[in-house]
Amino acid sequence: MNEVRPLPAGDCLVTGATGLVGNNVVRQLVAAGRRVRVLVRTGGGDADRVFAGLPVIRCYGSVDDDDALRIAAEGCGAIIHSAAMVHSGWWHLDAMRRTNVDGTRTVARAARLVGARMVHVSSVDAGGLRSDGAPADEETPPGGMLDCPYVVTKREAEEALLEEIDRGLDATIVNPVYMLGPWDWKPSSGRMLVIVGSGRGLFAPPGSNDFVDVRDVAAGILAALERGRVGRRYILGGHPLSYLDAWRTFATVAGCRPPRGIAPVPLARFAGRVGDLAALLLRREPDVNSAAVGMSLLAHNFSCTRARKELGYAFRDFESTVRDAWAWFMSHGYVGETRQRSAAAR
Repeated sequence: MNEVRPLPAGDCLVTGATGLVGNNVVRQLVAAGRRVRVLVRTGGGDADRVFAGLPVIRCYGSVDDDDALRIAAEGCGAIIHSAAMVHSGWWHLDAMRRTNVDGTRTVARAARLVGARMVHVSSVDAGGLRSDGAPADEETPPGGMLDCPYVVTKREAEEALLEEIDRGLDATIVNPVYMLGPWDWKPSSGRMLVIVGSGRGLFAPPGSNDFVDVRDVAAGILAALERGRVGRRYILGGHPLSYLDAWRTFATVAGCRPPRGIAPVPLARFAGRVGDLAALLLRREPDVNSAAVGMSLLAHNFSCTRARKELGYAFRDFESTVRDAWAWFMSHGYVGETRQRSAAAR
């Protein structure tokens, strides 16, 4: 395990604090007694709800705004950058570059200029997959992923961060896997649980993924602040499961009918192509498209040995994560009223 480095004095600034990862990080920092600043877009309508009861200092601006970041970062000892634009598809490359790449560069530059320690929340999608199907790690070269805008921009964001590290920035990279848990306000990755738990998951994707509790990822991020090596990547992994097994657990927890099986690969690919055609007709890319389908066919599995050894990273059992996430979605109105009454009756 790495030597613990006490955090520098000053506030902690969190970008992307209204998102799943950022909001959980904020709550753990507050629970630890830290003063927290959050970067919020001007006119962000969800901020009052998302930060209700949390003693945070709101700083207004966007991650690609140098002046806003300079003001927000002044006097901070630590910056956790979790803001990102996430879209599984072929569209929005320019917008994702502005947020994911230019935004990361701007945050990193601000952190370097004020002397703050930084953790950049990237994704395992910025790395690569092994051709032999074994779990990939931090040293696996890029390859095996689909080069869709999200994958491309997450890689480019890491490159932008490393450029600032070469200029003297004290920063570490974390690469989480698929996260579930409470405080998923948008919702983001929890949409899969809501869909399946509402009885709409008839056939699971053919691939697999690693699933983890976002609260364990948040704890791993804070550990990286204290123990992470400069410029080093840490995969924050979880339970390797096929989508079918994960969806069966979703259905069990939600008390609904489990998926009927795995979608045949040709049928899944056909659905993705139909989604691409629909995007052209509707001028809006649907959730089911050839990029999203292609990613769902992969054996998307990773080793978190480095994070375990160097950060003390650990994660809880999968079913308790699903139960807590489902309970949060139920209590916050993300599941239909009829479905809630049915679950309560059980």
